[in-house]
Amino acid sequence: MTALTFAVAQTFSIAGDVPANIERHLAFMRVAAGHGVQLLVFPELSLTGYEPALAADLAVAPEDKLLAPLRDMARELRLTAVVGMPIRRSPEAGVLIGALVLGGDGSLAVYTKQHLHPGEDAVFTAGQGGALLEWGGDRIALAVCADFCHPSHPRQAAQAGANVYAAGVLISEGGYATDSALLQGYAAEHGMLVMMANHGGPSGGWACAGRSAIWGADGRVLAAVPGDGEALVIAHRTDGDWTAEALAL
Repeated sequence: MTALTFAVAQTFSIAGDVPANIERHLAFMRVAAGHGVQLLVFPELSLTGYEPALAADLAVAPEDKLLAPLRDMARELRLTAVVGMPIRRSPEAGVLIGALVLGGDGSLAVYTKQHLHPGEDAVFTAGQGGALLEWGGDRIALAVCADFCHPSHPRQAAQAGANVYAAGVLISEGGYATDSALLQGYAAEHGMLVMMANHGGPSGGWACAGRSAIWGADGRVLAAVPGDGEALVIAHRTDGDWTAEALAL
């Protein structure tokens, strides 16, 4: 198997301040690239914070020039970054919770959250998901938060050939035990590496749990952030075996 280095970013988002959040994302990308990371996944709505009341005003088209610094950095570092942003494909269209895949080769792909939490439909429109990311002989499935609460979502990913399941989320202290158990269970059930990127501080009135983690294909926790704050969790595959480490930033 090809050697791989994938990571999740546990970040703190400033509510509605996209330029400041972009700068912090760029810093994370530089640090990750210094550790050889090839794919870096950020939390749900990482570029705006989880701020439904602001989402309609902040939503952009995936190709918007506002995101050019991130795309340029991804290309410069040869690092693919998955960033969270509310998106609107046209002025008349609904607002989607997007995970934008900024390719290290300059490409752009879009995943949109398929399953909304109760109440999110007052602001957001349910999305259509997105294609698996092809990485040599590996396939990575993306998820955004409530997507993984539906067992059919990871099951369909596994049936499509995914061996990595990467979720950008917002999980509160109260929901962490249940949600992390689900993700751990999917790793073991489907034999996938499961990666979870959570917010490292408050967002949208929620006290986020942090504790971003990566589970191996047998369900073992390979590495996890011990609490909130900013951090990277980096997984390395060498000779077919995955190992991981958590680094505070």
